Amino acid sequence: MPPPHPYRRLFAVPGTRAFTAGNLMARLPMGMFSVSAVVMIAGTRGSYALAGAVTAAGLAATALVAPWTARLVDRYGQARIAVPATLFAALGSLALVLCVRGDAPDWTLFAAYAATATTPNTGGMSRARWNHLLRGDPAGLHAANSFEQAADELCFMLGPVLAAFLCGTFFPEAGTLAGVLLLVSGVLVFAAQRATEPPPVARTASASPLRTPGIPPLLACFVATGAVFGSTEVVTIAYADAEGHRSAAGVVLALQAAGSCAAGLVYGARGPHGPADRRLPWCLLAMAALMSLPLLAARTAGTLPVLAAALLVAGMATAPTMVTAMALVQDRTPPDRLNEGMSLVVTALLAGLACGSVAGGSTVEHGSAAGAFAVPAAAACTALLIHTLTRGADSRRRNACTSSDRTH
Repeated sequence: MPPPHPYRRLFAVPGTRAFTAGNLMARLPMGMFSVSAVVMIAGTRGSYALAGAVTAAGLAATALVAPWTARLVDRYGQARIAVPATLFAALGSLALVLCVRGDAPDWTLFAAYAATATTPNTGGMSRARWNHLLRGDPAGLHAANSFEQAADELCFMLGPVLAAFLCGTFFPEAGTLAGVLLLVSGVLVFAAQRATEPPPVARTASASPLRTPGIPPLLACFVATGAVFGSTEVVTIAYADAEGHRSAAGVVLALQAAGSCAAGLVYGARGPHGPADRRLPWCLLAMAALMSLPLLAARTAGTLPVLAAALLVAGMATAPTMVTAMALVQDRTPPDRLNEGMSLVVTALLAGLACGSVAGGSTVEHGSAAGAFAVPAAAACTALLIHTLTRGADSRRRNACTSSDRTH
């Protein structure tokens, strides 16, 4: 009899279906809130600049607060921290709705949206559960990480579409309110699955993930990868707008996410071939090579369908890269700081998204939308260059730390 499919094996573990359902419900709003806020604020205040500034401030606050929230999760457990943190974030979203509807001063919008920064990293908590349940099973953990990355891409595809539909069909605040309902319900379902929750780990003398050998170079790669995502989004919207099809930009970006989602599922089903630190350079090389396709399509073909096809193919390299890099983060992060380590990944991605968006927008402003696809291609090459330059020194440092630990 052939062995069971990797994903069937995952969900044969008791409790995994329930916490995955809750987590997906809680994760979907992550792709809804920023779009909903932009539509709600711009629609009532008549200013996209204000809407963009508010959402940017929220991203900055999340980047600062998320590692602290994750540190508390590591120390006191997921349920004890995630539920109150989510409720506080939900109050921030509701306060934003009230401030917008009540024509409150602009500064209140920044304060309300910043309060949503306590939203826990639900994807990181789910990965921590898989890491706890599948410890000692590298193939199973590889499939779990691949599934989680595919889930991220799926939420990235569906979240903005759902938000735009709700805000456009019903009323401007509908997307935010629906997101709050999904987030709170999903976290409550997720937190209720106590049998699969990793136990709190007593704080030891282990160093912060930022000082753990091997983690800083990986975070730098995540910053560059985030720049790929951020610049691609801005440049694609600008390109579609220049072609007179701005409304199709969401569909084109969704195709890129679909390519990444499909590649992530296939990558997980095939199982790991060799250690993650040997697979990562090949993944980064593939991402650097494939991200040149949108630039080539935009500069030569000059049509939106061809660009969409190029982005679909280019997206197929991002999920394997993220899965492999995330596996290395899990492997190198001290067990008592696992959620914190994965939260730092989110912070790095957010920083990269912001930098990529600025670089992409500036290049479009001073050049052309077609030529601006050089920005995500350059960001992908930067990720490969960072890993290539730091790999030798990082390996020597980790070996030295291992030898020191054995000596003691």
